[in-house]
Formats: sequence, structure tokens, C-alpha cells
Amino acid sequence: MVLRGSCWKPGWFLCLSFVLAFSVHADLIKRSSSGLCHPPESAWYDRTKNYEAYETLDLCLAEGGRLPSGVSVPGARAGGDADGYDRSEFGHGWDDKDGDCQDSRAEALIATSTTPVRFADDERCRVVSGRWISPFTGKVIQNASNIDIDHVVPLAWAWERGANEWSRSERERFANDRRNLWPVEASLNRSISGIEKIS
Repeated sequence: MVLRGSCWKPGWFLCLSFVLAFSVHADLIKRSSSGLCHPPESAWYDRTKNYEAYETLDLCLAEGGRLPSGVSVPGARAGGDADGYDRSEFGHGWDDKDGDCQDSRAEALIATSTTPVRFADDERCRVVSGRWISPFTGKVIQNASNIDIDHVVPLAWAWERGANEWSRSERERFANDRRNLWPVEASLNRSISGIEKIS
């Protein structure tokens, strides 16, 4: 059973009543917009306001969620613990497949900025500023160095679900696919995910 954590549409009172009644009978597992499954023992549980609610942690993880850093639940499998997973299996760093000097990080920053980006120099290789909205907090970020480029579908999760059987070039293509990249608030992202970043 999945419940939305925000009751802002018409009928919000009934929705809120249902969520409150449900929470009396069970500890909700909160899946944040970043895909983290927060059980009540997570340090971020109370601070997670916008979420999808699950009856069990196993259901949340089965839907592609992962455990936050520092949370260990007996019997639960976090995406980052996939057998044999190593970040280097998906390549080393960001790729510049088309050779235009803008690697996939730069291209993701350019594609997701809500204003034209500014580059470090006339070669237009490295992005230094733009305007990005943090999916965690809604905060506007203008300094590119304060942005991590994260994977919508985590690499460890993909590895555990079949990417370990792909060729190396297929894994590198997946890790650099702009459709799977999103800008996130670096400081907050690193504090709650515990997943290796290469931004």
C-alpha cells in the first residue's frame, strides 16, 4: 500500500484523516523524493515532510528505494550493498562522448539550469554558475560547485538488478545518460545518501 505524504488536493481533510489513522496502527516508512526509505529510526524521519508512505521497509526497497546512510535494518537490503558492486564498473568519472569538452556533468548542469549558465572561460567546458532548484529543499542554487549530479536510478541498484550482466560500455553509457542525471544540493545529498559521488 502506498500513500502520498502531501494532502493538498480537494478532500485534503479526508486524506489527512486517513493518513493519521493509518499512522496510529503502523510506523510508516517514508520514501523521500531522492528515493531514500526512511524508517522511524532514521535521523531524517521527522524532517521528511514530502514523501510516499509504505507499510513496510521491504515494500519501499522493492519499489527501488534505498536505505539512508547509517541506517541498518536486519533482513533489509540497501541498494549500495549489491554483491560485487563497485562504482568503477560504470566508468571513471564523467564521460565526454561527443568530444566537445563538456562532459556529462557539464551537459546535465546546462540542461537543467533554469537560466543560461556561465562558464569558467571562453572554451565553455566547465560550468561555474546557473540556477538550479534542489529537489530536497526547494532551495535555489546558483554556484555549480554546490551541486552534485546524482543518478535518478542509482548505479548500485541497477547493478543488483541486471547491470552486472551488461558490457562495460553499456554500463558507462547508462552512468552518463543525461536522462538519468539530476542536480541535487551537494551538502545535503552527501549527508543523507552515503553513496559515492564523482561530481
